[in-house]
Amino acid sequence: MTLTLNNCPAPAKLNLFLHVTGRRADGYHLLQSVFQLIDRGDVLHFATRDDAHIRRSTELAGVPEESDLIVRAAKLLQTAAAQKNPNKNFGADIAIEKNLPMGGGLGGGSSDAATTLLALNHLWQVGLTRAELMALGLQLGADVPFFIFGQNAFAEGIGEALVAVKTPDRWFVVIEPGVSVPTQKIFSSSELTRDTKPVKISDFSGAQDCFGKNDLQVVAEKLFPPVAEAIKWLRQYGDARMTGSGACVFCPFEQEQQADAVLATVPTHWKAWKAKAIKHHPLAYLQQS
Repeated sequence: MTLTLNNCPAPAKLNLFLHVTGRRADGYHLLQSVFQLIDRGDVLHFATRDDAHIRRSTELAGVPEESDLIVRAAKLLQTAAAQKNPNKNFGADIAIEKNLPMGGGLGGGSSDAATTLLALNHLWQVGLTRAELMALGLQLGADVPFFIFGQNAFAEGIGEALVAVKTPDRWFVVIEPGVSVPTQKIFSSSELTRDTKPVKISDFSGAQDCFGKNDLQVVAEKLFPPVAEAIKWLRQYGDARMTGSGACVFCPFEQEQQADAVLATVPTHWKAWKAKAIKHHPLAYLQQS
């Protein structure tokens, strides 16, 4: 029997700040950041199969099916499911409505993977806990555990050490500068600051407005001038900065009307939109503690 779970949100995140505090011996960078969930994202649709095939039914330009984080997440969970129930087939058809840009620093691919793990864990009745799903997600990427964690978080380590944190209710104007920024290119730059002094959660909680900076931004602005142009334009309205390793830039506002007013003036050569801060992942109800 085919089971379906449609219209599953994969929300984007914003890095309210992002500090690089060091580098491990294996080359991974040590970070501190606050991840903020927002009410814009991709939407996925799932249908189980009676065989063991995992199929992405949506074509995505430049993303081969076998390398898509959605498919990789499904296959990773499939292996775990088969170990628990070797006499059952675990297959799925997965469709996606892709709203978030690739290479935008919004965590789109990671969020898609997390939603896949959450949805299929439910449909296949695998029974993995949130912690177990987060451990699987970390094999796919450092941002994936956050979306399974399911609430705004102060992140450390390579981004996988998470503590829930309260963030202010805000609206954001987000600009897509029209370039895709490869994360590896930013982190491998010799000009990247890697020794920012560590902060505490209380530092952020006591001064959330305009707190910190994004250490990756200087490198991205130099390598991708459209990012610098978008930040310069948006800064006339507030504390504009880049999210993640780029390319998207954002500015927070207390009221929706303020965001609407700024959105109406964004130059037409950029794609721009507004989003609201949310406190919990929309699929939190599927998570098992």
